[in-house]
Formats: sequence, C-alpha cells, structure tokens
Amino acid sequence: MSTPAQPERKTTAELVAELHEKLAQAAEPGGQKAIAKREKKGIPSARARIHALLDPGSFLEIGALCKTPGDPDALYGDGVVTGHGRIDGRPVGVFSHDQTVFQGSVGEMFGRKVAKLMEWVAMVGCPIIGINDSAGARIQDAVTSLAWYAELGRRHEMLRGLVPEISIILGKCAGGAVYSPIQTDLVVAVRDQGYMFITGPDVIKDVTGEDVSLDELGGADNQARYGNIHQVVADEAEAFAYVRDYLSFLPSNHFDDPPIVNPGLEPEITPHDLELDAIVPDSDNTAYDMQEILLRLFDDGDVFDVGAQRGPAMITAFARVDGRPVGVVANQPMFMSGAVDNEASDKAAGFIRFCDSYNLPLVFVVDTPGAMPGVEQEKGGIIKRGGRFFNAIVEADVPKVTIVVRKAYGGGYAVMGSKQLSADLNFAWPTARIAVIGADGAAQLLMKRFPDPTTPEAQEVKRQFIAGYNENMAIPWTAAERGYIDGVIQPHETRLLLRRSLRLLRDKQNGPKVQRKHGLLPI
Repeated sequence: MSTPAQPERKTTAELVAELHEKLAQAAEPGGQKAIAKREKKGIPSARARIHALLDPGSFLEIGALCKTPGDPDALYGDGVVTGHGRIDGRPVGVFSHDQTVFQGSVGEMFGRKVAKLMEWVAMVGCPIIGINDSAGARIQDAVTSLAWYAELGRRHEMLRGLVPEISIILGKCAGGAVYSPIQTDLVVAVRDQGYMFITGPDVIKDVTGEDVSLDELGGADNQARYGNIHQVVADEAEAFAYVRDYLSFLPSNHFDDPPIVNPGLEPEITPHDLELDAIVPDSDNTAYDMQEILLRLFDDGDVFDVGAQRGPAMITAFARVDGRPVGVVANQPMFMSGAVDNEASDKAAGFIRFCDSYNLPLVFVVDTPGAMPGVEQEKGGIIKRGGRFFNAIVEADVPKVTIVVRKAYGGGYAVMGSKQLSADLNFAWPTARIAVIGADGAAQLLMKRFPDPTTPEAQEVKRQFIAGYNENMAIPWTAAERGYIDGVIQPHETRLLLRRSLRLLRDKQNGPKVQRKHGLLPI
C-alpha cells in the first residue's frame, strides 16, 4: 500500500513573503475602497491617529492579525487597532477605532483585543487612551457584540481610580459606543466632527415624533454643556496635544507620584504677586475674571482647565505649586457672580473625587454668593447635587488649602473648602466677606418690616444697614477670631504661602476611617 504524498513544506522565504502579504492586508484591511472613503472624509487612518498621539517611534501594535474566526469575509483587526506606546517617555495603552472595518463597530475580536489591553494597563499601571470613531454595537454579531460591551464596562470599573482613562471622540459615536467613553475620566471631542448620542435624530423622530438636529442632539459643544464632554477642540492635533498636557499633571497610576516640573522657581515676591493687591474690585457686585488671580498664584501662570464649558461659574483645573501638580477648584464671578448651581456642583464633586484618587492636593479659591436660587435649580436637584459636592470634599483625604478672596456666603462658604469640611489650612484676604447671607439679601429681609419700603426713610435705613453689615458682620476678622480662618493675609503673599502650606502638608497622615464597605453618595 502506497503512502500518500506529504504536502511540500513552504520554504522560509515563502513563509516570510506570506507574512508580508498578511501584514500589508492588516495595515489596510478594507483595501483601496476603504482608503478612498477615508480620503473623501479627510480623516487619518486609525494607526496614523495613534502615531500622532504617541512619542515618535514608540508604538508597538498588538493583535494586528486578529479577525473573526470562521468568517471567510472577516477583515484583519476587526475594527480596532490596539497596542502600547509612550507619552513624554511614560508608558500608555492605546486603541483606535477603524471606521473602514465594519464602521469601527464592536465584534468579538474587537472586544477581546481591547479587554486584553485593559488588563495590560492594570498590570503595568499606566493610562489607557481610546480614540473613538465607532458605529457602536455590530448588529450582525447580535449578543456577542453586546456581551463584549458589557465585558469592557466591567473592566472600566476595575480601572477606575487605578489608572487614568481617557477618551477622544473623533466621529459619530452612537448607542453602545458612548457607554465606554462616558465611564472614563476625560472625554475630549473635536468640534463639528465628534458626536455622542444614544439614538440618532431619525430614530428619535420615528419613536417620539421629535425633530432634532444632529448638532443639537450630539454635537460636541452641546454635549460639553450637558456635562458629557470635558473639552472641545478645533481639530485632531489639538485633541492629542490636550491629552498629552493633561497626562503631564497626573501620575501613571494611583500608587505613583506625578512628574515634578521646575521646582523652586521665583522663591521671592514678584511684580506679578504685587498685582494681586489691587485685583479684587472695591465694589462687591463688580465682576472680574478669576483666571487673572489663578494665573498669578500658580507656577508659570499655567492653569489647565478641565470641563470649562460645563457649569462655567465653577473653575476646575490642574496647576502646579513649586513644581508639583494640584487640583484647583475656584468660583468664577464672570458667570452668575460665581454662584454654585447644579452643573457646577456635579462638576466640582467629580473633579475633587478624581484628584483624591490620584493623591493630588486641592486648592480652593473662593468668591461665591452661595447656592444659585431658582425654581429650575430646585427641580434639577440642587439639594442632592450640593450634597454630593459636600460629600466629595469630606471624603477626600488629600491636603486641602483654601483661600477666600471675596464672598463666601451661606452654603458657599461651607462647601468651598471650609475647615468644617476638613480643609487643612484656610486663609482669607482682607477683601473677604464671610457671612450667612450678603448685605443686600439681609437688607431685603429687613425691608419686609416696612409697610412701604420705597419711602426715603426706609431706603435710608436700608443704606445704613448695608453699610453697617459690610463693616461689622461680613468681614474676615470674625472668622479669624474663632479659628475658622488660620490667617488673614496680604494678597501678594498668597503664592509663596501656598508653597509653604503644601510643603507642610506633604506628609499628611489621616486617622483611621469608619469601617464600612463603602460610603454612599446622596441620591
């Protein structure tokens, strides 16, 4: 009986040639048709986006030859490029949706690749960045797609507070494609290019009968105001630059320290410090730009805003004190006099919890008339949202320093880093006004005693009351006398005092916490 002839084994040269062919296919899985489609849209490839984000030459791709098993029409990559690289020399994990493969939708191998990357960043302890341009769940994969979306959601929870998670929105992300980004710490989108929505305008029209434009529904600027996007930028290059700058303020993980940049600069009072002595208007009701104060308090005038379009009456930003990163929470009198409204409360609470997770000290700079009054604010839940803000400050055990520059009225005094909410050091400028209510509000209560508050006599009483209130009640000295303020300082001393304060608090030790599974946020 003859032995069947064995197939001739390919030579090494043939195998290498086969590898080159497969890698070429993987580099552009959709072929020339996909390239033409991408060029028509004027967008880079998924890999080009990764290279634009990372340090040159640092990208190591993982899983380029993955594709759906058993599907003869499957394309390499399965709609996502994944791998490792570096930003400013520090390791990161990165994935980028490939719109030319199943519109960047999630299939089994897509899910496996991203899940593996998430496991790797947890093991190494480095940030993960997702470049999002996805149609969402892959309809033809049915439950398989949904299962991997859920798997990725579980891994997001495991990474949260362990390593920074960042999403960049560069296309129309719909349905399931928004659930992953919204679980990350930072969402950056390109204006007129990045969109986020659960259901598109056509579906909404069919189901509810509502007419809504794509921009109103999911445009980047609107979603930023809704609180779902932290930063809107003009183009992809600006998005990548913003992410690189953002990471420069953060440690790679919860256990590391952030980079220290140029410590010891300007150890003496400077002309910019002296400008602080005249920066707060003499009139309590005159607005000014809080950013003008912040850029004089922190290193190099570098104040890196996060979430600027959401709740603009509250500034949340990163900055440096003596080279070391801090989180800044400040009121902005240019908007609603710096009142704390619903969006400002949520924005500040989330930012404080993030800073606490990565051990960044917090600096509060205060000028607020208190909570924003109004029916819509009450309907929107200002009570519970304010409660979350309170809770976040108490929960944070990082060093906390507070500077009251002007108004600190009512609940605004309490929630903006008061000693009673566990701030470590509190200082006030001579311009500070600390009271339960402002002079005008107190005077309005007084006027209710007059049958006709518009008479000259009543108005004179009101004028004298306001003058006396501002002179004797809404002053920093009372708070200082009772130890609620550690010192009243000259404004020009603030920058160097912040430096000394945070140096003193660098080795802050916290006592044992109440034993429980975890705290609960006000619902």
